[in-house]
Amino acid sequence: MDSEDPSEEVQYHVGVGPDDIAGPVLLPGDPERVPKIADAWDAHEEVASHREFRTVTGEYEGAPLTCTSTGIGSPSAAIAVEELARVGTETFLRVGSCGVIQPGIDIGDLVITSGAVRQEGTSREYVREDYPAVADHEVVSALVAAAEELGYDYHVGLTCSTDSFYAGQGREGFGGFEAAGADERVEELREAGVLNFEMEAAAICTLANLYGLRGGAVCTVYANRVTGEFRTEGERRAGRCASLAAKLLDEMDALKDEAGADVWHAGLSLSR
Repeated sequence: MDSEDPSEEVQYHVGVGPDDIAGPVLLPGDPERVPKIADAWDAHEEVASHREFRTVTGEYEGAPLTCTSTGIGSPSAAIAVEELARVGTETFLRVGSCGVIQPGIDIGDLVITSGAVRQEGTSREYVREDYPAVADHEVVSALVAAAEELGYDYHVGLTCSTDSFYAGQGREGFGGFEAAGADERVEELREAGVLNFEMEAAAICTLANLYGLRGGAVCTVYANRVTGEFRTEGERRAGRCASLAAKLLDEMDALKDEAGADVWHAGLSLSR
């Protein structure tokens, strides 16, 4: 079935055209995080702002990149990926905050997603439920290298993406409401080694894989569900890590071109 294309140039929701974006796109949820992320860049300019989608484009250490907010949840994140892909984006880095469900992870640490449990509904409208939401290995490698260079404590592993901040993540709803099976679901994920909860990574990684693009995620830990701690500490770390990762991906792509390689691998060193 054919569907209408609201615009061949400027995209209907995100409000950008091909000339407005450059390099990898960082995807925070909160529009207010966009200028906080871009403040660490060499230069940036706001190119669009429509609904929850706020976009700036600029340079970090000489490498081009863009940052577009997606709002909360996978439905709007998928819209951003769809429309940014239509104007030429090939790499997507989710930049957010999360709650962890494992001991030994501190507030302010980073969680770099290697893959995601698809406990959200958006990706199921694209592909069967047993299709894996895997982060691109080049993106994961770049994020790890960036965290190491910046001296940030980080953890690499599986993320669970949910549609609900409350019931879907085992929190009480209004008036003490508890969703059936919520506690058991959280414990099952903990025992399976899942590190954290957030709300967009699974859809971003799923769509990126379906379209032959690169996707991944890095989140700052705000909450530890084991210890009961919650603090908005280290808010800018995920953005700095993703910005440097975008620069490293630019270098990785150049090394691939020079070597005639299809993918970056450990044999193609990054010397900085």
